Amino acid sequence: MPHIQKVLNLSTSPKCLHKITADVADIVARSGVRTGMCHLFLRHTSASLIIQENADPDVLADLETFLARLVPEGNHYTHSTEGPDDMPAHIRSVLTHTSEQIPVGNGRLMLGTWQGIYLWEHRRHRHQRELVVHVCGEG
Repeated sequence: MPHIQKVLNLSTSPKCLHKITADVADIVARSGVRTGMCHLFLRHTSASLIIQENADPDVLADLETFLARLVPEGNHYTHSTEGPDDMPAHIRSVLTHTSEQIPVGNGRLMLGTWQGIYLWEHRRHRHQRELVVHVCGEG
């Protein structure tokens, strides 16, 4: 069973959901795996991965608003050496995910019609993020 592993280096914009579906789908297509799994792992603790609505941007805006209300920024956290947005970013990544698994069928991600893969930057500044994409299965 082949295993293919690639690291995507992604530049993020502050506090933004970045659609990465096409980047991941391209790696899966080039892997030669027809049936298997695609595992995604984000190598950071202040950003996260989600699979979510890919058609109506209001869904993403509402998610951002909800999480900002649930985990507000401020100087009321013990960990504050990296700024008032750092600890809330860590909490937000715990409440979401830093990894996802998606089945591969017929050489393609088996996402639903309205599903997209997003890297969610929780910090106020641009960052370079690394996403490990591991594809395994049968050709």
